[in-house]
Amino acid sequence: VHISTGDLLRAEVSSGTEIGKKAKEYMDNGMLVPDQVVTDMVVSRLSQPDVRERGWLLDGYPRSYAQAQSLESMKIRPDIFIVLEVPDDILIDRCVGRRLDPETGKIYHIKNFPPENDEVSARLVTRSDDTFEKVKSRLDTYKQNSEAVIPTYSDLLNQIDGNRQVEVVFNEIDSLLQKICENASFNMLAKTNGKPQDSKDTTASKNEFRGIPTRLNNIPHSREIRKYFYNDVLVATRHAVEDKKTRLQIDINIPELNPEMDVYRIGTLMELVRELSLSFADDGKRVKVCVQGSMGQGAFAGIPLQLAGTRKILEIMDWGEYGAKGTFINFGAVGASEVDKEDDMFILIAPQNAVGNCIIDDMKAMTDAAGDRPVILVNPRLKDMPGSSGVMQTMGRDMRLKYAASFETCYSFRLLFYAGSFYPIMGALRMAYPNKYEIYRRVDEPNGQERYVLLEEFVEKPTPDEITNAFRPRKNENEKSASGFWGFLSGIL
Repeated sequence: VHISTGDLLRAEVSSGTEIGKKAKEYMDNGMLVPDQVVTDMVVSRLSQPDVRERGWLLDGYPRSYAQAQSLESMKIRPDIFIVLEVPDDILIDRCVGRRLDPETGKIYHIKNFPPENDEVSARLVTRSDDTFEKVKSRLDTYKQNSEAVIPTYSDLLNQIDGNRQVEVVFNEIDSLLQKICENASFNMLAKTNGKPQDSKDTTASKNEFRGIPTRLNNIPHSREIRKYFYNDVLVATRHAVEDKKTRLQIDINIPELNPEMDVYRIGTLMELVRELSLSFADDGKRVKVCVQGSMGQGAFAGIPLQLAGTRKILEIMDWGEYGAKGTFINFGAVGASEVDKEDDMFILIAPQNAVGNCIIDDMKAMTDAAGDRPVILVNPRLKDMPGSSGVMQTMGRDMRLKYAASFETCYSFRLLFYAGSFYPIMGALRMAYPNKYEIYRRVDEPNGQERYVLLEEFVEKPTPDEITNAFRPRKNENEKSASGFWGFLSGIL
């Protein structure tokens, strides 16, 4: 999780908190904020669940001996300490030339990264601490404090020339971090005598899976169940993005996330998207959340009913206390014109064809413009819909379906039911990248409880017949199922 003290401080200043008011006085005068104020904010952020789960990267902290010793006293110690060396004149130019767009939160530089047009240029402002005098003062203070900090981490220190091309600097840092990952893996194997923790052919992500929640036909789901699935989706999606997958889709069809049953359930879907977006934003990624706009003209204008008003609701949702909305998270529609060069990834909410209109053309133009940046579809519905004179079903159909199939599923979950009913639940089909498809049976316990038992795994998505066969009783199984069951199951999948 990327933790920048500058971002934390600006969020406090923007919110007008007591800490923010104190910090603003120092920042306006080009002075560093007192150690205790900064340390309190950093330690609070380090205690949050996402950091405890995934680890942390401190950006610009500690900057003084007192800050370093505060971390040492709490036994908070990094694996590596990186110092970027850049000449003073270059640093001063970078800061003095920096400009902020107050409407979008986007950062520009008058020479290195100028605004797109005169309209944007006219509204740019200079941060109060980006004058030559204040930057020079900050540099002098930094040099004094860095001399006191570096001895604390002398055994972890790596100095890098930061006055080179971005790609060169990045690759050098990336190489250092890869070595840390390799050492961590080696140490883990050493603790288990060179054997994986689980003797079965499983991955780390599967070991993290805690089983399927029960009572899933109870609507609405509890917040604990919703958060459980959000985390399951998030872990799988992050694995896929980390593996450089760029065209992904999430298919999750628990009752609470099936807007075909009740339109209100689109709210649960938006909450899932928020969890995904904020997680990637915590890593410093700029996420564009997209809801398709009006499609077609005249009688065929409009968007699918369940998406009506979705973007407006997204814009008024709570996006956290750190100013992620408008900086790391922005909103758009579906189309090539929505792709900006500063966007790092795109999340599309339930993209779907409407009567007489096809969203795939806009999606394809968008993914072409996005290039190698990740595009994630959440619960897409890209099958054919009726159209005037059957045009939609025939023109370009093969190409459309081929494009829709080009997205790799990184997460899939659906409940399996007996024929003709959504009750009782028979089992579940789950896949979380990079694991296999897993078929579970729901088993009733004598005490009125229930549990899910893993039956079989498949590398590819199983067919209806394969799912049916997985539920057939084995010779040495005690449980017997009612006759006539298997034909019913195959017929509904």
